[in-house]
Amino acid sequence: MKKKSILFALAAVCLPVVLSAQQERKITLNEAIAMARVQSVDAAVALNELKTAYWEYRTFRADLLPEVNLTGTLPNYNKSYGSYQNADGSYSFVRNSALGLSGDLSIDQNIWLTGGKLSLVSSLDYMKQLGHFMSVPITLKLTQPILGVNNVKWNRRIEPVRYAEAKAAFITATEEVTMRAITYYFNLLLAEENLGTARQNLSNADHLYKVALAKREMGQISENELLQLKLSALNAKASLTEAESDLNAKMFQLRAFLGVGEDENLRPVIPETVDGTKMEYNQVLSKALERNSFAQNIRRRQLEADYEVATARGNLRSIDLFASVGYTGENRDFPAVYKNLQDNQIVQVGVKIPILDWGKRRGKVRVAKSNREVVLSRIRQEQINFNQNIFLLVENFNNQAQQLAIAKEADLIAQQRYKTSIETFLIGKINTLDLNDAQSSKDAARQKHISELYYYWYYFYQIRSLTLWDFRTNTELEADFDEIVRQ
Repeated sequence: MKKKSILFALAAVCLPVVLSAQQERKITLNEAIAMARVQSVDAAVALNELKTAYWEYRTFRADLLPEVNLTGTLPNYNKSYGSYQNADGSYSFVRNSALGLSGDLSIDQNIWLTGGKLSLVSSLDYMKQLGHFMSVPITLKLTQPILGVNNVKWNRRIEPVRYAEAKAAFITATEEVTMRAITYYFNLLLAEENLGTARQNLSNADHLYKVALAKREMGQISENELLQLKLSALNAKASLTEAESDLNAKMFQLRAFLGVGEDENLRPVIPETVDGTKMEYNQVLSKALERNSFAQNIRRRQLEADYEVATARGNLRSIDLFASVGYTGENRDFPAVYKNLQDNQIVQVGVKIPILDWGKRRGKVRVAKSNREVVLSRIRQEQINFNQNIFLLVENFNNQAQQLAIAKEADLIAQQRYKTSIETFLIGKINTLDLNDAQSSKDAARQKHISELYYYWYYFYQIRSLTLWDFRTNTELEADFDEIVRQ
């Protein structure tokens, strides 16, 4: 008795846990969307792409700031043999033994206006054989390309556009995650509706077949009609099995996308009636061209094409200026090396002008120009396609509310017709073909209703993804990017 009591106690504790693990969970469309934006793999991919773009932009910004560098050789030891030419022209091997120390501390600043670099350098060297220190307490160095392309200036124009494109693309990707969630949600909703329909059809088919057996015994229906109803019952059983398998597949698909455990049975709720919002093509297009990553993408590609042309032109000839102004000192004692400093000035101008290259560099300029024209032509075609897609999408969305209203009414009528057909069949005024037709119409009307509801929400969020604008609240879709990249 004591063992039985323990078993009953354990069962009382564990059974609620098992039942709760198997409980069904109702989920709304908004809840599914919120979960997808946080837990789905697609959302994680979009976040990592944004982080990559963010740190690339931060790296570009760092290039515009002063950079402090320490370079040292501690120590430089060399003990080896080397050849030495004597005064009579003969060679001999001599032993070389040297120990030296050196270090440089520099502050480097890129000059975005000219594309050069300005450096403030302090260095110290020591060689043991001489027993001397040599110092350069302060030197100002300038490295400046005269005719070449200014890479820093071009990066200042391109990189902010690239980052703006990445931010807009992140919000678009978030909306695309929403669209996928809507698709999986309605797939499960439709599968659940089909399963409910299949169960109801099987129940009706079994009931009608039993009634038909009684009618057949009384001679009120033919053998053919009886067999037809039996076949309908068998088909209903097959449809139920197929609907159950389809529901399990759609359930697994949505759970995997939302990151939900396999022990949860999701029960999607049919979304509320739409508000019938109408959209204007010109307004939607204006928002899309203003906010979509496509607009930033076009601007970036145009700048990159111009940059390639500028680079090719800069390579036609090059003149580089190097100037260094400072002081230097030399002494055996370390403190004295910074006294009695001498001037230390260097000026170099390097020139590279091709005399004969068979048109190679000018050919590269023409290639860059041709590539730019190709890019501009593609951009013009993409803009036409983009505008056309926006127009068709707005038309589809505006028509969808009416299509949904029609599908909803047709669903109600088909349900009523099927109910009436069953009652009419029971009193013997219609045959099985008319009954089967009413059932098929009912099932198709229900599927049509759910499908039209799906397309409405899909079109709505597709427009959001292209415009980054919520037309219901008339507000822009924003994100705290600094907070997001810290996640």
